[in-house]
Amino acid sequence: MKTKREDIRNIAIIAHVDHGKTTLVDELLKQSGVFRENQQVEERVMDSNDIERERGITILSKNTAVYYKGTKINIIDTPGHADFGGEVERVLKMVNGVILVVDAFEGAMPQTKFVLRKALDLKLPVIVCINKIDRPEARPEEVIDEVLELFIDLEASDEQLDCPFVYASAKAGYAVLELEDGPENMIPLFETILDYIPAPEGDPDADTQVLISTIDYNEYVGRIGIGKVDNGTIRVNQDMTVVNEHDPERREKVRISKLYEFDGLEKVDVKEATIGSIVAISGISDISIGDTICSPENPVAIPFQKISEPTIAMQFIVNDSPFAGQEGKYVTSRHIRDRLFRELNTDVSLRVEETDSTDSYKVSGRGELHLSVLIENMRREGYEFAVSKAEVLYKRDEKGKLLEPMEIAYIDVPDEFTGVVIEKLGQRKGELRNMGSISGGYTRLEFSIPARGLIGYRGEFLTDTKGNGIMNTSFDGYAPYKGDIQYRKQGSLIAFETGESVTYGLYSAQERGTLFIGPGEKVYSGMVIGQNGKTDDIEVNVCKTKHLTNTRSSSADEALRLTPPRILSLEQALDFIDTDELLEITPKSLRIRKKILDPKLRKRSNLSK
Repeated sequence: MKTKREDIRNIAIIAHVDHGKTTLVDELLKQSGVFRENQQVEERVMDSNDIERERGITILSKNTAVYYKGTKINIIDTPGHADFGGEVERVLKMVNGVILVVDAFEGAMPQTKFVLRKALDLKLPVIVCINKIDRPEARPEEVIDEVLELFIDLEASDEQLDCPFVYASAKAGYAVLELEDGPENMIPLFETILDYIPAPEGDPDADTQVLISTIDYNEYVGRIGIGKVDNGTIRVNQDMTVVNEHDPERREKVRISKLYEFDGLEKVDVKEATIGSIVAISGISDISIGDTICSPENPVAIPFQKISEPTIAMQFIVNDSPFAGQEGKYVTSRHIRDRLFRELNTDVSLRVEETDSTDSYKVSGRGELHLSVLIENMRREGYEFAVSKAEVLYKRDEKGKLLEPMEIAYIDVPDEFTGVVIEKLGQRKGELRNMGSISGGYTRLEFSIPARGLIGYRGEFLTDTKGNGIMNTSFDGYAPYKGDIQYRKQGSLIAFETGESVTYGLYSAQERGTLFIGPGEKVYSGMVIGQNGKTDDIEVNVCKTKHLTNTRSSSADEALRLTPPRILSLEQALDFIDTDELLEITPKSLRIRKKILDPKLRKRSNLSK
């Protein structure tokens, strides 16, 4: 018989990127007494990996738990970026309700819509938390209307529309139920969670069922499956069977060797867990997301939506440049292969395929950000390799017609830049769907655009809007191929010989375009050292020194003024490279190069095209 477990609440915190989810979780942890009075706590303690901290984004969903009035509240902090949307879809299967965090100034944004739609589809109750109400330009009343309009657009039920609103400043550590209330602490939010989020239900006497929704990985114990106990009780040393709804053949006998629950930021060993508990299970080597762990007497899989398919792919290639192996710790094909396959342990939206060449692997993901985060992680771990330009993954319909992935791009730009954005996206096969003005002299544009039209556009977009534009995208299914797109109008400046760059050589090269390097840098023949102002590639000799003569004036060399080089970040370099180029990645350097380094062979290959 189904019963409720009143001493537990399971919630997920969902929001558009940068609306304050992680900071809110920090405050709930602090105010529930997880940390000691005098404990030094970092900001955004839930963003545990370096890249999350630096970029201020959440990439992996995180589990934590707090106690309030004897009730354990399991909280899952989810990513806001569309590239990590697969994470959001899955974790919602573990919870009984969500807190939708919305910025009191920015209001409902594209990703707010994406994450809210997922929650409403699963019939989850929603608490709306209007955050950052202490911002000087906050407009909470208007934002409430925007959120309610969004609920209506997404066809929310009457119960879902009748949701509670809480106003908060996660940074200042308070929440209130009415805007006029005096700020004190987070208790109003805790109370709303207990009152409004239903307790988990299940049958404690039925056969055990645990659906695995996320995977953690640990060097010592391997893969750890995290999921909610839907029915029955799970115990250490219990014999179980693993089944999967999307893989009817799967039927594996396993034994539960370790069982953990979450308490604050820690995992705590437990001997058993029953309905409603969110548990971590280790000891099952090939456990994966969507698996159901159940009693051998009655192995029934719990339904689970399929994980979003990748839309974009890159080749990860062993570095074969003249500087190969000088800066990296792990450089061989085996190192790269092992590392990529290890990533599959935790990232289920990623695909890694071996190719005809043993030195190259095809890696597919949900978007450029998804793959660039993997590249950055590998680089920091000491790997050295090269990657090709991102390409989209096409499909064919029943009639053999070519289909390509489409995106909806939502763009907020100051009014004066709308013309240039519409023109550029028009050239990239974008269709303007909607246009309207929003507060503060900004215009919101909505485009339907092929995913390949956005490759390499972000850097250009920031330049065109002088850094004031905001662009968000979400996947919009497959549609017939829209025709060819010309990516890059400028050619590359290519180093003519191997050596060290000198001021004299760079001075003559900078008249041709924008340089990416300064003096005193090692270069090799075939390396791209800048962007040409015109469409074709040019070879330049940046190692050329001035011929010495008997008469030299002391002031002649001082006149050689170099323009500061444009140093490309990883994302900008990935955006910049063309289809005949590679990006060489080492722990210390990023170098763009031609695939064919030899100038004669390169010319021959271009002529044969």
